[in-house]
Amino acid sequence: MEKRFASIWFRHLTADWLALRRPALRNMSFVLAEPVHGRMVITAANALAETQGIHAGMVVADAKAAVPDLQVIDHPPGLTEKLLEALGLWCIRYTPAVAVAPDGLILDTTGCTHLWGGERPYLKEIVTRLRDKGYDVRMAIAGTIGTARAVAHYGKAELIIDSGAERNALSPLPPAALRLESDAVQRLRKLGLHTIGSFMSMPRTALRRRFGPELVEKLEQALGQADEYIQPLRPIPPYTERLPCLDPIRTATGIEIAIQRLLEVLCKRLAGEGKGLRQAVLRCYRVDGKMVQVAIRTSSPTAHAAHIFKLFALKIPQIEPALGIELFLMEASKIEDADPVQHALWGGMPGPEDAALAELLDKLAGKTGIHKVSRYLPDEHHWPERSYRLAVSIGEKPVTTWRTDQPRPTRLLAKPEPIEVSAPVPDYPPMLFRYKGELHPIRKADGPERIEREWWMDKEERRDYYQVEDEDGRRYWLFRSGHYADGQPQQWFLHGFFA
Repeated sequence: MEKRFASIWFRHLTADWLALRRPALRNMSFVLAEPVHGRMVITAANALAETQGIHAGMVVADAKAAVPDLQVIDHPPGLTEKLLEALGLWCIRYTPAVAVAPDGLILDTTGCTHLWGGERPYLKEIVTRLRDKGYDVRMAIAGTIGTARAVAHYGKAELIIDSGAERNALSPLPPAALRLESDAVQRLRKLGLHTIGSFMSMPRTALRRRFGPELVEKLEQALGQADEYIQPLRPIPPYTERLPCLDPIRTATGIEIAIQRLLEVLCKRLAGEGKGLRQAVLRCYRVDGKMVQVAIRTSSPTAHAAHIFKLFALKIPQIEPALGIELFLMEASKIEDADPVQHALWGGMPGPEDAALAELLDKLAGKTGIHKVSRYLPDEHHWPERSYRLAVSIGEKPVTTWRTDQPRPTRLLAKPEPIEVSAPVPDYPPMLFRYKGELHPIRKADGPERIEREWWMDKEERRDYYQVEDEDGRRYWLFRSGHYADGQPQQWFLHGFFA
């Protein structure tokens, strides 16, 4: 696929922004200025001031002498950079790759313009929206960054340049269109080289020797003979699908249709590459410039579009369309290799590999919350409360096996709770215990099961565990901490409940 780039030039970026904030300035000549070596120098001028001969780089005193009623406003530090970044983030709705240039934006439009019906509607859409926001912009599209920027700044006719036609587009433009330093531009003019075409065919060695390597580099990049890259504002997610809307979407039904279309394309791609998503984010860009998003997670990697749609369907009530959604973006933010699932008509035992089980867990998590559904695996530790860990996914394989030689309670407390115990002999099973103010006479007891401390981790005492049953038939898991010592009180704890 041929690379295509768009350049957006904001002619009066800071002046337009200031006029939006202070409407009274729209019919006045005004400039922004900052101190440079003890003098106030103009950094930006609005369109009306430029028609009166005022331009960036002039000293404020000289400008005031020419236009006495000129309004001078201090230039806020970092304003240009902040505005370009904010506008660049806004343009991410048109392409995932947006970079900031010194006086505008560069968009990598490769593979994006067809969503708007082609490059011309794409360009018209962006320019119209930015002008409606109050910014004076020019935009051009070409096969190289250099040509797109040169045409946006200096082009007088066609703003969409076909790939391979860069030479003809650049030829009539002035040398400054190549983003050269002012010294190089002046030397070219002194030699009568007033257009790029006048030196475009000269030997590169002669150009490099006379004007330096920058001119040759910029020329070759603009002609596509050398690579030029952009640094996107945000990393480009590898698995993302976009769906622009001709008319803003305001209904739940419209949102459902958009999600289904996005998932069909995304899941087809994932399945073809043997991948499955574990996390996905739906971003909805609204007409009012705001963005709302919802996210889902799955217990195992999946490319099953119907199942993922059901998870997103639970989130649709959280999406507030307001005046309407104009762009949907689906991003698979976490991807894992997916094993092909073989569906049998009979036979086999249900387990973590069962796709139906994974989908059921995802639905439960979507309704009750992702942290409400968990899977635990055995871990190699002596203490019962350390003998398990939270699984990363339903498909994660255990590194050890559950202990089955001794009974374990159905419900294990995360932290043992102290109890009061009466025993005929201190190292015998207890006769009764008191837990949360309730007295439990013990009818049956079995034990002890001794579990030693993990000496390499802490200095806890060893434990002697007992399974006990009270007179109401309720069963508990108790333990005595430490060695029995004559005449010293023993510490007893409740650690779990049997079903």
